[in-house]
Amino acid sequence: MQIAALVFDAITPLDIVGPIEVLARMPGAEIVIVGKQRGPVRDPRTHWTLTAEASIAEVPRPDVLVLPGGAGVRPLCEEEPILEWLRLAHGSTSWTTSVCTGSLLLGAAGLLRGLTATTHWASRELLERYGARYVEERVVQEGKIITSAGVSSGIDMALTLVAKMAGEGDTAQHRIRPAAAVQLRRPVQGRAGRARSRAPDHAAGGHARALRCPLRPRRSASPPLRSR
Repeated sequence: MQIAALVFDAITPLDIVGPIEVLARMPGAEIVIVGKQRGPVRDPRTHWTLTAEASIAEVPRPDVLVLPGGAGVRPLCEEEPILEWLRLAHGSTSWTTSVCTGSLLLGAAGLLRGLTATTHWASRELLERYGARYVEERVVQEGKIITSAGVSSGIDMALTLVAKMAGEGDTAQHRIRPAAAVQLRRPVQGRAGRARSRAPDHAAGGHARALRCPLRPRRSASPPLRSR
């Protein structure tokens, strides 16, 4: 199973590092870091340098496509060779995914027209210009396309994808390595103060499925002070 992760200058490194850390634990996963051409790409904000080990021309038909976000996305939205590669790759993928503003690349390639999708909240209007219906959710699935919102939701997306791929076939339960499977259940604080596990809550609505991860405020350890 070939998983192609696109990298480019001015990428947000965590958008790709987080999901790939999860997906690499899938049995049979072949991670390929792809760029416009082979070689290093750099994020000037964090000073991270990532290396594309293959060019887009060398990876025309991946099984899974992962598109990260970052300031470098918008220039790529104007580059037809990248958009044409996305259209070609999407035609053969089992899953096409994005993190943060990576969904803008899908939009620019014409792959989100008429579909429900998410992105970084600050780019919602731009996403809608590409014909997508923006929803304020962490993870949204439309067919084989899964989009996710801000940086941390990329890991939610990858865990969702692992769960879906693990559900394909009768022997699926034997296909996930324990390290990845354990992460599918996140600890939450019980009433007695003990940690317990809860699976991600998927809310189904039409053809789009959203992953909701509500945050509960922590209770103060000491009672509030009363004015005299």
